[in-house]
Amino acid sequence: MKGKNLRFDSANVLVVGDLMLDRYWHGDTSRISPEAPVPVVKVDQLEDRLGGAANVALNIVSLGAGASLVGVVGQDEAGQTLAERSHSAGIQTDFQQAKDKPTITKLRVISRQQQLLRLDFEEPFDGDDTDQILTKTIALLPHASVLLLSDYAKGVLQAPQALIAEANKHGVKVLVDPKGDEFSRYAGATLLTPNIAEFEAVVGVCASETELVSRGLALLDELRLEALLITRGEQGMTLLRKGYAELHLPARAREVFDVTGAGDTVIAVLASALAADQSLADAIALANLAAGIVVGKLGTATISGPELRRAVLHEQGSERGVVNDEQLLVDIADARAQGEKVVFTNGCFDILHAGHVGYLEQARKLGDRLIVAVNADQSVKKLKGVGRPINPEDRRMAVLAGLESVDWVLSFADDTPERLLELIKPEILVKGGDYNKEEVVGWEIVEGYGGEVKALDFLDDCSTSAIVEKIQND
Repeated sequence: MKGKNLRFDSANVLVVGDLMLDRYWHGDTSRISPEAPVPVVKVDQLEDRLGGAANVALNIVSLGAGASLVGVVGQDEAGQTLAERSHSAGIQTDFQQAKDKPTITKLRVISRQQQLLRLDFEEPFDGDDTDQILTKTIALLPHASVLLLSDYAKGVLQAPQALIAEANKHGVKVLVDPKGDEFSRYAGATLLTPNIAEFEAVVGVCASETELVSRGLALLDELRLEALLITRGEQGMTLLRKGYAELHLPARAREVFDVTGAGDTVIAVLASALAADQSLADAIALANLAAGIVVGKLGTATISGPELRRAVLHEQGSERGVVNDEQLLVDIADARAQGEKVVFTNGCFDILHAGHVGYLEQARKLGDRLIVAVNADQSVKKLKGVGRPINPEDRRMAVLAGLESVDWVLSFADDTPERLLELIKPEILVKGGDYNKEEVVGWEIVEGYGGEVKALDFLDDCSTSAIVEKIQND
């Protein structure tokens, strides 16, 4: 999996499937009804969320990818709400309106973080309700890298073969989240993602891993699929591909709070990653990681691009350390998306001493993330003279990156850090030493966009030049 360079902004996914509006009524429960032995919920909050295929599309745009959405809604308030919320999220929509069917709506009553009741408002759509789906899909296919079929068996995907054939004609990958026990409807797709219950409903109960793999490979051949991903709850996921060994990924959730919409997240991350040119194995690993995060949230939740990148970097142990300009900008964007404040300082840091360590610890306490920009070797020589630096920049950066107080280290060859300050725009600029604010290089830039400038003292009797002089004289 890529970490710092994991981006989805070039990916475009077309989602076709069953649209739903998820409604939540929240309130406190403090008594039992005198009319029947049921809790009384005093509703104080109403919430609408995109559900079904719309939640899949929302997961995609939350990652930073582009999503188009095709489906059916009723001519009602719920359908209008679905359209408005989709547009607000940045999803391109082309909905067919059913004349005499309601928008599928699921109403959940929540109290004290627990779901007490769900009410479903729906009627299955038929051929008259879905006769424009193929035409709408064909119009949007040229702009997509992946076609995602989100099937909840509500009637929109009555004829998936025609959609798959059109996608294959355009060279577009087809991912299917299936329903029912007639997987032959999805023959010719790129990837099918059944859960273990759906899989065994088609191939029979698998008594062992060997049996699951052999029956899965047989299904691959029968349906002319490139891959089959079986999601297995607490047992993780299994990826099957012809000509490759099976790939088992363990479940990643630390605590399962609510599995609602977890399948939507899995296939949305899969589709977005494939559309962003990730390998299938990497896309599966990302989807598995995302599922572990989203089940720790209440309701039909999503995962953002920054959130997923941070999880990948944490997984790789590389969310901190030496970076280049481009990597740092991604890291900073992710940090700010989490509401974190960025502190910036710069210097030669030729021989790291106690004064540096104490100063950097003070700087880190001013915010949530600390960037240390290190003068490149030629710059140090210009500032300090012949014989400096004692340590080349790669070693200086490696030592700084090992400090607990430092998040990111990068080098700069300019005479001043002003270019970096313009690029990064830290919330706080810190300089070590006995400086007035106006003596700190770049203070006008930082205060110009509303940032702060602070000078912090080094520890007494700590100086790199003094250390070098002492070594030379001894």
